[in-house]
Amino acid sequence: MGFPAGGPPASLRTLAREGALGGYILFKRNLGEPADVAALNAELVAEVPIARPLLIAVDQEGGRVARLKAPILPLPAMRRLAALGDAALIRRAAAALGAQLRALGFTMDFAPVLDIDTNPANPVIGDRAFGRDAESVSAYALAFSDGLLDARVLSCGKHFPGHGDTHLDSHLALPRLPHDRARLDAVELAPFRAARGRVPSLMTAHVVFDALDAEVPATLSRRVISGLLRDELGYDGLIISDDLEMKAVADHYETGDAACRAIAAGCDTLLVCSEPERALVAREALIRRAEADAAFAARLQDAAARSLAMRRGVPAPEPETDAARLAALLAAPTESGFVAELAARLASLPA
Repeated sequence: MGFPAGGPPASLRTLAREGALGGYILFKRNLGEPADVAALNAELVAEVPIARPLLIAVDQEGGRVARLKAPILPLPAMRRLAALGDAALIRRAAAALGAQLRALGFTMDFAPVLDIDTNPANPVIGDRAFGRDAESVSAYALAFSDGLLDARVLSCGKHFPGHGDTHLDSHLALPRLPHDRARLDAVELAPFRAARGRVPSLMTAHVVFDALDAEVPATLSRRVISGLLRDELGYDGLIISDDLEMKAVADHYETGDAACRAIAAGCDTLLVCSEPERALVAREALIRRAEADAAFAARLQDAAARSLAMRRGVPAPEPETDAARLAALLAAPTESGFVAELAARLASLPA
């Protein structure tokens, strides 16, 4: 769940104390100076039972999707980083970023993008992608994921089955892709197939894929999430919905209905990123559906177990609240010379 500027409201804090909340996602509105971020995350973590830890997550890809600013490592757009053609360097960059995130108390970064930049007119992916072909994206995005994991920060590949070729932004409208299954197998699905066993979580796309399920967006489709991702591709990690407040879903489905559809489809964790009231509506809808439907209750228990297993599997957050030590941890990439090396490599690329 996300929340407005400042800390979470009492309703979310109560759920967290009861062990009934999977985690928080923080946005720019919640993020001030590094010491304040570390203090907030330390406070959030301290409120919850040790046996039911929270995910503390952020969208920190690099380029135009970077909620945290300096002194956090200022990575360029992934297209430009990938242009260096150096998977080892990309892994080092992600590990350096991950170490900084860890010092602030984050346990998950909603990165890397596994979408392929096949549509120059795409308004939402573009240079966030690591490349324009499946091979490049698979190699470099998975290297980025490996780097985050090296730093004990969970990665999340997005947006399954692929948002790279849409001409609409799912934050604002519901995109649809007409590609046949052969094209999807060769292009869009390839990086997600490569992520199996290597990326611990994947985020779904609010996109309708005509060849997979022409009726509903992927997030809400059992054919896409359970049938394709789980059963056919064999992905066994955590499946996370994109934000249910995005217009691609919210303009067509009431929040509680969308939440139930996403869980029934095979999602394990739901994102509601802005309005705590909507998150509470979603939670109540899940409870009511589970009370009335034994099969749904079993699916919900499976989803909850997957979420809890992931949260227990990542080492407990260690936000550094001593100002001097925090400053030293955040400055480590600079002092190691990595920032200068990366800048020099990037400067050597054509404009």
